[in-house]
Amino acid sequence: MVDQLTIEVLGELNVRQQGRLVPLPQSKKTRALLGYLAVIGRPQRRDHLCKMFWEVPDDPRASLRWSLHKLRPIVNAEGHERLHADHNSVHLSPQTISVDFKGMVSLPPADLDVLDTETLESLATTFRGEFLEGLCLPHCPNFEAWRLYHRDRALRLHAAILRALIRRLRDSPERMHVHSMVLDRLIEEIADADPPEQRKEPSTSAAGPVQFRRDTAYASLGLSAPGSGSNSHTSETDAPLPSAMSGKRSQDIRFCKTADQVTIAYAACGHGSPVVRAAHWMSHLQHDWESPVWRHWIDALSEKTMLVRYDERCNGLSDWVAEDLSFSAMIADLESVVDAAGLDRFTLLGVSQSCAVSVAYAVRHPERLSGLILYGGFVKGWRKRSDSHEVATHEAMTALIREGWGQNNPVFRHLFTAMFIPGASQVQMDWFDELQRISVSPGNAGRLHEAFGEIDVSDVLSQVTVPTLVLHARQDAVVPFQSGREFAAGIPGARFVDLDSANHILLAEEPAFRQFVREVRRFVAETAEVQVRVP
Repeated sequence: MVDQLTIEVLGELNVRQQGRLVPLPQSKKTRALLGYLAVIGRPQRRDHLCKMFWEVPDDPRASLRWSLHKLRPIVNAEGHERLHADHNSVHLSPQTISVDFKGMVSLPPADLDVLDTETLESLATTFRGEFLEGLCLPHCPNFEAWRLYHRDRALRLHAAILRALIRRLRDSPERMHVHSMVLDRLIEEIADADPPEQRKEPSTSAAGPVQFRRDTAYASLGLSAPGSGSNSHTSETDAPLPSAMSGKRSQDIRFCKTADQVTIAYAACGHGSPVVRAAHWMSHLQHDWESPVWRHWIDALSEKTMLVRYDERCNGLSDWVAEDLSFSAMIADLESVVDAAGLDRFTLLGVSQSCAVSVAYAVRHPERLSGLILYGGFVKGWRKRSDSHEVATHEAMTALIREGWGQNNPVFRHLFTAMFIPGASQVQMDWFDELQRISVSPGNAGRLHEAFGEIDVSDVLSQVTVPTLVLHARQDAVVPFQSGREFAAGIPGARFVDLDSANHILLAEEPAFRQFVREVRRFVAETAEVQVRVP
């Protein structure tokens, strides 16, 4: 029988032969290639691997050959051939290789509570750190999208295992020392839930960042942190959010499942009447939190309300693998978040393409809305508007997105950024470029852009019965000004506000943003007052 090689990816990449660590190459791409082949476990085309790990100006096939040359003596140890490569494809023999990640992802979450305590403890210790820790390749967006998806998947599974273990131990006084050890593990997981380059602390939290992370860990387990004096939160990932978030500049990030089993990340911050911002593409709940493009939006909207945001499927912290990117799926994501957050009645804010999603939701669920706000949106997508010049432009944009998204290409970056935020500073432009890299993969960005072109809610505008405020920037180059007027003209009683700006995303320093905030706050206050008067 061939001795199995053990490859560990739940932490730094390790290879063990008969329990002994095997030295690995210094090249990060070569190690990343090994981790990728081990987790995938099936033949991969050479041209696919070249595109995933090497840039076009290089000689990708020569680089791939060099990496395979470095990997062969590692995986083909003691005369056993495990790495197979022909002219077309490359693969590792799964029958002779043990990968820690595969044993974990095949474990149904429902089975955790029936496992014995020792097995749960063993599973918890299998996680040595982040998935393929240290193998971030910022210039390889396809690999990064794959790595981040599996990283988040592993983190959620680890947290579920630890929660199951704590539920088992917290009522056992004789094992309180184990309980404390496992709780500390979970606190570390929450603190490290994002890679170092994205991690942000609640800088103004009264308790400080360490206590904040500790309180968050206890709250997510349904426990009160010692000395915190706070009420516990429910431990379910899709449980209702509290009516207000404690502390300044802190957000509560949670996850829920849609009907087609896609995991959606959502967050709440602020105090007061709830406002839900329907998701738009290129969002990332954690990265947006401190960004110079979105932070002023978050702060202004959460100053007098409880703001709920979420990442659309295939974006940010939500699942990046989803077959359905249809308009119906976008509406279903919004419905899932609202239900998971436990909101009975709220104001719905649509931004860009999520304006159409918000209109569709308002027609389906008018009893849940106190008001509807639409900013920078369109009634019909670019393909449905039947403008041949516009269709040709967007088809070219789709091709550019698929080829240039997330790449270090200044031409593409300037084109895309100049459309969305022409008034941006260099810092804001650089951040917007980075957002492309980390929020959505090139393939998903192209699919979403195509899906937006098929949107059409023109037939249902007259069915909107809730109070509606429509705002649009006058020189918006992404969504024509006429599109905003179409919303206002088609929705009975809608009020329209013309904003003097060329930015699709209003910037903090411009008067148009201050006007936007004033109008939104007045509208939310007025509709909330009307709601109170209703018997």
